[in-house]
Amino acid sequence: MKGLQQQQLSNSAAIAMASTDTLKTNRAIGRIALKVGANGSRTRRVAVHEAGSLRVRFPNASPNLLEAVLVNTAGGMTGGDDFSVRISLGAGAQLIAGTAAAEKIYRSTGADATFALVIDAAAGSRCIWLPQETILFDHARFSRCIDVNLAADARLLMAETVIFGRSAMSETVQEGRLIDRWRIRQEGRLRFAESVRLEGAIARKLATPAIAAGGVAVATVLAVPSDEDTIVAARALEFAGELGISAWNGIMVARLCAPTGAALRRDLAVLLPALRSPLPRLWLQ
Repeated sequence: MKGLQQQQLSNSAAIAMASTDTLKTNRAIGRIALKVGANGSRTRRVAVHEAGSLRVRFPNASPNLLEAVLVNTAGGMTGGDDFSVRISLGAGAQLIAGTAAAEKIYRSTGADATFALVIDAAAGSRCIWLPQETILFDHARFSRCIDVNLAADARLLMAETVIFGRSAMSETVQEGRLIDRWRIRQEGRLRFAESVRLEGAIARKLATPAIAAGGVAVATVLAVPSDEDTIVAARALEFAGELGISAWNGIMVARLCAPTGAALRRDLAVLLPALRSPLPRLWLQ
């Protein structure tokens, strides 16, 4: 009997190990490396590398501003998935980049889904990073790292949106984890650094006045450089949710919070044109 019990335990351990190995091999990996350069007044692709579950397409919406649209063929992310994107702009290049759809981060049994973005912008270039929303499901675990390296006169505008649960379907994120790390450098000098860590009882924390006062959709918009006239005009606009704008040493950061993802999308559609940014074509469909 003892030998039979030991054999059963051994079989159970082997099954558990095989299940763990299967989960690891089923994890999605995605890589994009995109280089663009200016050719006269037009920006064109110089090199495109795609690997795993990520693809990039170019709808050619503007004659001068190249548009890049990232597609996740895996249909979302879950624990253990690992995506990375590197975008390099040559001197004078003009690029607007985003995603084809909202990125869904599904429930994880332990590991984080990870996403890394690196942007290198050479002299006189302009990069606009406007992905669609990141939607966290209950018990999702997501870690994002953004590193931007700007030349002295390069321009950057980026917006990232996180929605906690699908409010249209009455879903909430009771538990989960979000880690969001941003580092913006110009000429090698650190200009902006921020790290956000929100985990545990997320719904309870979002309900507190100091965090989101019950809002479930938040966004950060960053512009380098910024000017006083643009900031004054943006502050005068009317929004469905809450908006706060900070500005210092040529940097502008706007924080948005809204009760639903749809309300936040409408607020971004008001704010971004005021910051002299076009909206990605897929945002308008």
